[in-house]
Amino acid sequence: MEATPTGTLFGLTATDFGALLAGLATMAVIFALYTVMTVRDPMTRRVKALNARREQLKAGITASTVKRRARLVKKNQTTDRMRSFLSSLQVLQDDQLRDVQTRMAQAGIRSKEWAVAVIFARMVLPIVCGGMAALLIYGVDFFPDWGGFKRFMVFAGALLLSYKGPDLYINNKVQKRSAAIRKGLPDALDLLVICAEAGLTVDAAFSRVARELGKAYPELGDEFQLTAIELAFLTDRRMAFENLATRVNLDAVKGVVTTMIQTEKYGTPLASALRVLSAEFRHERMMRAEEKAARLPAIMTVPLILFILPTLFVVILGPAACSISQAFK
Repeated sequence: MEATPTGTLFGLTATDFGALLAGLATMAVIFALYTVMTVRDPMTRRVKALNARREQLKAGITASTVKRRARLVKKNQTTDRMRSFLSSLQVLQDDQLRDVQTRMAQAGIRSKEWAVAVIFARMVLPIVCGGMAALLIYGVDFFPDWGGFKRFMVFAGALLLSYKGPDLYINNKVQKRSAAIRKGLPDALDLLVICAEAGLTVDAAFSRVARELGKAYPELGDEFQLTAIELAFLTDRRMAFENLATRVNLDAVKGVVTTMIQTEKYGTPLASALRVLSAEFRHERMMRAEEKAARLPAIMTVPLILFILPTLFVVILGPAACSISQAFK
């Protein structure tokens, strides 16, 4: 008489579950190999954007295909509607628009038309999100257990978060991009010193450093390549350096730009000045690393108290407590 399997779950035995898990593991390995073998070059999109910027500086317009032109025209029409709507309400100021464009350039967003969309979102999102929050909290009474103070605080938080949401997103991108540029700046200055001592011009040195550091530090390579393009096509070289200081929200980059401008104006040696700046930036990077290492014991105190010490007490005092309980029994 044949025995029927008793250890089943949803009609599947342990062997079936093993085969299913083996199949899932095989699919995961195949997917991992596919992702490793199809890695895209991070500089491809940046090179296309820089080439578009080169054509814009050369001819005054962006040379692109018909499809891209249609998309740009459509986007410009949308932003023009937003601009006209904000202008009719007299809430669009030139200083405000200029500040938003500067912050977006520091975040790596090249299109200036998106600044109008950010200002438009500041005005529309509080109305939309605040209206939905008021409808859920006060109209539909979606949270009947909440008191009046809690409802008001949630409503005010939704309004504030929706108003500050675009600025928080841009500020986060600016901080991440500035940190990535700060990390690779000493290496870039060392390469600039080597290029200057080899006899390359400033624009050729910037272009060569951008090529060398493009994969290790894409953000810094992007800025240096754009600076090289502007040095080659702008009539005033000082403007190219000032644009670099505007696009990067770092005091170190502003120091490099000041050194470049003084070198162009007075003819001082570029290599020696950049070598001093590179040594200062490396020392500053080492000081930041030492500061983080000094903060580590204070940061590890809370996980130590919450997770490690209770486990240690259980391991040490557990056998003694079991022995004491058995002795009293």
